[in-house]
Amino acid sequence: MPSVKKLPKKCVYLVANGDLRQTANEKCWPAQAAMEKQLAEVVASFGYKLVRAHPFKKDVNHGFISSQKEGMAVFAGIDPTAPLIVAECVWQYSHHLLPGLISHRGPLLNVANWSGTWPGLVGMLNLNGSLTKAGVKYSTLWSENFDDTLFLGGLQSWLKTGVAKHKITHVKSLAKVTIPAKARAVAKKIADDLRVNKSIMGVFDEGCMGMYNAIIPDELLFPLGVYKERLSQSALYYATTQISDAEALEVFNWCKKKGLKFHFGKDEATELTERQVLLQCKMYIAAVRISDEFGCETIGIQYQQGLKDLLPASDLVEGSLNSTDRPPVKRADGTVIRPDAPIPHFNEVDECAGLDGLFTDRVHQALGQPRANTLHDLRWGDWDKSGSTAEYVWVFLISGSAPADHHIDGWAGSDSHRQPGMYFKLGGGTLRGIAKTGEIIWSRFFVENGKLKLDIGRAKVISLPQAETERRWKETTFQWPIMHAVTYGVSRDQMMARHPSNHIQVAYANSAKEADLALYTKAALAAELGVEVFFAGTKADGKAF
Repeated sequence: MPSVKKLPKKCVYLVANGDLRQTANEKCWPAQAAMEKQLAEVVASFGYKLVRAHPFKKDVNHGFISSQKEGMAVFAGIDPTAPLIVAECVWQYSHHLLPGLISHRGPLLNVANWSGTWPGLVGMLNLNGSLTKAGVKYSTLWSENFDDTLFLGGLQSWLKTGVAKHKITHVKSLAKVTIPAKARAVAKKIADDLRVNKSIMGVFDEGCMGMYNAIIPDELLFPLGVYKERLSQSALYYATTQISDAEALEVFNWCKKKGLKFHFGKDEATELTERQVLLQCKMYIAAVRISDEFGCETIGIQYQQGLKDLLPASDLVEGSLNSTDRPPVKRADGTVIRPDAPIPHFNEVDECAGLDGLFTDRVHQALGQPRANTLHDLRWGDWDKSGSTAEYVWVFLISGSAPADHHIDGWAGSDSHRQPGMYFKLGGGTLRGIAKTGEIIWSRFFVENGKLKLDIGRAKVISLPQAETERRWKETTFQWPIMHAVTYGVSRDQMMARHPSNHIQVAYANSAKEADLALYTKAALAAELGVEVFFAGTKADGKAF
């Protein structure tokens, strides 16, 4: 076995992880190269040298690690005790790096540039969540220009000590919070029901895009009364092909009658076509019927690896499933499957989001609150350039899954664009809209130290001028639904330091008071079933939970 050469002192490895899709890696490479150059200069200013652990590959025109196999080979050839920075300005598949990072013994630092475009922030948060679940110690930093105090101080600390710490004083455990009696009572009733009438989570192929953090071990779900039904996307594909053109047309016409606007063109490669949408309608019908056949209370479609070469994107399907008012689908006997209710769907088969969707649906139904809920990417954030608000406004954005309920004017206020070809070569429409103003609960289940945990907090959705909304879409992905969110008592950096995932779950309530009650109830439900719960931030009025 060849020996590995030790990295000289004052040298730090740099690793850049990428997508599995060549189109994404090639297109995003110039932005990554620019970021690495900037980062190398900052590291040099502290007297250290950044050494790339793997080369730029001329044959594919990028320098990303693009598979688990490649990641293993890279780590097999580097000094396992040396300090290492994972630098990301793109979406990345965490499983490419996990084998190497799990066995690496030197200090680890995950860094992302503060940009919503490709997006490295989302990729880094997924890697952070995956390392948290894997029990790997790491530090993390983010910066717009790598010149701010938080970044420079953190980097200096990490270079000297191997650790960059953040204050997370905005978080406290449930034991320090007084739960209202009504919340405890409702939570206990739901928990007792789950213990007897167990719930099935339909999982169409686990492990979407290497999101190790999104997989909940079965044994952590058993005490909650939740069991996975492992379904195959090949079965969904076959079922989709069995739906008649007439049934697909009914769903399509239902959407148009509700006011959903499709931006159609003729070029399948770059534009949305009616053929793509009709295939999505067939997939929607197939997914509803499979969920009914297997008794799934929630379902998650992976799509990205498996269906991407067979069918248009699943995003319009996912948003429709999560909508309270959605196209009716009948059983063979003519009865409608779960009418006037969402079928909670977890985008990218993120099981933590699926569990959250299940709990949210049951809690909000019991409290008479809106049941439609979804995950979003914690995509980016910025101050309002128009000056309409002095509050820091997050961009919550997701490719699909957002229900029409969440959009201004519902279905009539929503439209559908072709998914970007870089990720979705067979196209397919989105369910896009601007989230309506209101009070929301945000949350995230995650796995740490072999335990299931939940972070939960409060926020509001605000309205921004159309020009500011368009700017934010332009900076991210204009084809996707957007939410302008302001978190209560949680700053940008506190959220980044703590949040163990690229996804964040959101649900509306009818008022701030009712949102607080829904938050307490979901927290109590999770705790009743053995989940470790943490409250983040404050109520809308700034008071502590």
